[in-house]
Amino acid sequence: MSRRQFGQFVLLRPQLPRANRPLRRPFTAGANKSNSSRWPSRAAIAAISISGLVYAMASQKPVKFDARSLAELDERTKREKGIDENSPMRLRMEQFIREQQKAIVFELEKLDGKSFREDTWTREKGGGGISCVLQEGNVFEKAGVNISVVYGTLPKPAIAKMRVNHKNLAEADEVDFYALGLSMVLHPHNPMAPTVHLNYRYFETMQPDGTSQAWWFGGGSDLTPSYLFDEDAVHFHKTLKDTCDKHNKEYYPKFKKWCDEYFCNTHRGESRGIGGIFFDDLDESVADADNIFAFIQDCLKSFLPSYLPIMERRKDMPFNAKEKEWQQVRRGRYVEFNLVHDRGTAFGLSVPGSRVESILMSLPLTASWRYMYEPEPRSREQRLVDVLKNPREWV
Repeated sequence: MSRRQFGQFVLLRPQLPRANRPLRRPFTAGANKSNSSRWPSRAAIAAISISGLVYAMASQKPVKFDARSLAELDERTKREKGIDENSPMRLRMEQFIREQQKAIVFELEKLDGKSFREDTWTREKGGGGISCVLQEGNVFEKAGVNISVVYGTLPKPAIAKMRVNHKNLAEADEVDFYALGLSMVLHPHNPMAPTVHLNYRYFETMQPDGTSQAWWFGGGSDLTPSYLFDEDAVHFHKTLKDTCDKHNKEYYPKFKKWCDEYFCNTHRGESRGIGGIFFDDLDESVADADNIFAFIQDCLKSFLPSYLPIMERRKDMPFNAKEKEWQQVRRGRYVEFNLVHDRGTAFGLSVPGSRVESILMSLPLTASWRYMYEPEPRSREQRLVDVLKNPREWV
């Protein structure tokens, strides 16, 4: 091929050219300085890339980004430019949940006295995550605080399902997407101490040129006790309500009701726990992205104040074998919800290349299913069941 033919070939390529050898970077890649002598053709590669982009713009044929190339672009942006208020929302949300994961793990390690195991993992098509898990600690039987970032492609059936709530999502055979979230579940040893769940997430679909098409936030936090202490329920819900009220006084009653309805084992006719808040699909029809992001930030930051005081009161309380048995039964109901009804678990397991261990991190280390098990009438166990069958207003 002549030099002139090669130049024409480069300019007519429909995608931005890549180096011959793909760059493999860890998910937590930082800014690594390379020896310039190892890359003698960097200027030439940059010139070719710019030439291809200019030609595509001039001929009105936008550059096509697939999920992998967008992931590489985001990694480059983080390394070279950093993240600020003008960065894409997906990168701002990612930076925030990374910071919060570290803060939460730090406080939980202080409470438990043992360290979390940290696993960093990557996805072939882009993204990855950090799973922080503690098993058989002093306070927690099992605890997980995970973040995940997924770049992928939605098939047509998934697009059709999502368009029910997002009409601005394009009708197409496939659409590239970005999903990001922080998920946490804590299962204490002591049956007097409640299990807690938290998840805050961001979802975005992409135009062919890599720009955002549709976006939305979701999340919430909820408490699942085996033994009900009213003051704990009031404290947990009041902390969430105060946070919601800073942004919109309609949020708490709406999201509390949504939580009661969503976290329900409909096959048993009872809620999984005593609730909290839950919401999904918060998009431009609710508020602009910056305002919703501010709400998400305050909600996530409210977790430690909502839960740690409860744990300080309950983690060292005495209990007997019968009370531990009841905790195991209630954990069985927790597992039932996560595997039968939870949309997040179902979505995670349906994504090709998903990390199953991180998705199922929410399951307790131990649980039991006793045939036809019923609590004694007028017992503390029966009082909990009564509340789960008829959710209460705590604040």
